[in-house]
Amino acid sequence: MSASEIPSQPHSQSPAWLTSAAGLYLLEKEQALFDAALFDLFGFNALQMGFEQSNLLRNSRIPNRLIASDHVPANGHLHCADDFLPFAEMSLDVLLLPHRLEFSARPHQTLREAARVLMPEGYVLMTGFNPWSAWGIKALTKKIWYKFKHWGKKNPQTVLDYPWNARMIRLSRLKDWLSLLGLEVVSVQMTCHAPPFHQEHWLRKCGWLDILGGQYLRRLGLDRFGGVYFIVAKKRVTGMIPLKPTWKKAPLGQALVRKPKPTQHQQQKNAKSTEKNEKN
Repeated sequence: MSASEIPSQPHSQSPAWLTSAAGLYLLEKEQALFDAALFDLFGFNALQMGFEQSNLLRNSRIPNRLIASDHVPANGHLHCADDFLPFAEMSLDVLLLPHRLEFSARPHQTLREAARVLMPEGYVLMTGFNPWSAWGIKALTKKIWYKFKHWGKKNPQTVLDYPWNARMIRLSRLKDWLSLLGLEVVSVQMTCHAPPFHQEHWLRKCGWLDILGGQYLRRLGLDRFGGVYFIVAKKRVTGMIPLKPTWKKAPLGQALVRKPKPTQHQQQKNAKSTEKNEKN
């Protein structure tokens, strides 16, 4: 039984873990990142796919905001799949994909749909669990223990709980996927540097790790081991090249057209006309 064959609960049907100490810690850190990034993004239509337990679009100033879910919707949310969005091409200005790729059956198709529905210069914001972190190590040990416990069983009755059933994607690989689809990575931030403890007091004791990673390691470019990465990518369209002034070229005076020097005949003629004007 491989890791991809491990039975798991759907992402949107796992609100129980999100109410735990580690889940609330995750929601708090991610909400802060989405709030800061969305405040400066404008447009007419924005969509949050999944994570309906939290309104990640609350700080957005875009007028039309929707939350979609891939199971029976609650509170009037839109019901659709992330790998087949019911929107026309170039119809969304902002798309949020919180932990969608690692729980999607077809992550490449999910990204293709994101690129299709985004407007030119539109933004996609996504989060994912970092496999090179304490969160990734815990997920790996959970999967190994699950396979050992159900060794030889074809149809195990139990499932691996969320979020340790995620098929975590390396940040470098995800950047390659985005580049192939014309989605330019604008910024990457790491968060959730504390290990995923279930006890709230242990999370508080490890709060210094968030300070170390967020304020110091990020400045040195060493912030690579946070539990969650947050990516902001922009859709670039071929042919739309902004014109920028070339400040490093020669000064303007050197590019001016010079007045042609008059010939000897013209100089004599101008001198005679000047003498006549002085006599009159």
